[in-house]
Amino acid sequence: MSLPINSDLWQSTLNWTPSEFQQSQFQQLYTEVLSGNQRLNLTRITSPEEFWEKHLWDSLRGFFPGAYLDLNQSQKLIDIGTGAGFPGLPLAIAQPTWDFNLVDSTRKKIQFVHETIQTLKLPNVRCFVERAEALGQDSRHREQYDIATIRAVATATVCAEYCIPLLKVGGTAILYRGQWTEYEQDELNAALEQLGSELLHCETFVTPLTESRRTCLILRKSFPTHPFYPRAIGIPTQKPLSSTPITEFD
Repeated sequence: MSLPINSDLWQSTLNWTPSEFQQSQFQQLYTEVLSGNQRLNLTRITSPEEFWEKHLWDSLRGFFPGAYLDLNQSQKLIDIGTGAGFPGLPLAIAQPTWDFNLVDSTRKKIQFVHETIQTLKLPNVRCFVERAEALGQDSRHREQYDIATIRAVATATVCAEYCIPLLKVGGTAILYRGQWTEYEQDELNAALEQLGSELLHCETFVTPLTESRRTCLILRKSFPTHPFYPRAIGIPTQKPLSSTPITEFD
């Protein structure tokens, strides 16, 4: 099956259009996902139009237009909970000069991503199996990244605790969300204060084909994150950060 080209939609919605080579890479990625789905539970989104909108366009919508990122400067990015490689692989195709690190705790999914990286010949991408909580306490990764992305993994407060410790001061986290409420934003703001960061921008939009409602949260790291964060594996999801500060390190 062939993906739609949708050049006009790319341009009108993102102010960006893939080159012919990038379009061929997107098609190859789609083919690999369809093949991988026969042996792994990678995605329920398999029709060409759905894949284009919900995996390709949605992945890139967090970046384009890049009002909060310098798209012309090389960046080091980590994609947490990448699953079958989203948003990391479409972003790596769109930004071939950047350094991408794709992480997931499921070994079978990372094996698929590794094989796909080799098939697509993406020298700017690495992938590995790890939990975000462990990465955030590993000196090889803690405060080493310019950008962190995370999509459909957990609540926004949990995602922030996964992402922020991995960012350099001044770095940016992009949280891909569906619906978004004022209550969630209040909880997130309280968590971000504990993590040394702030909500820079909250943008809600609709997808171009099905007009589904989506939100991207842009977080900016303002100060070094206290060594207490991220907490031990499993704790962020069991006890999400809230408006009541954790005082174990006070």
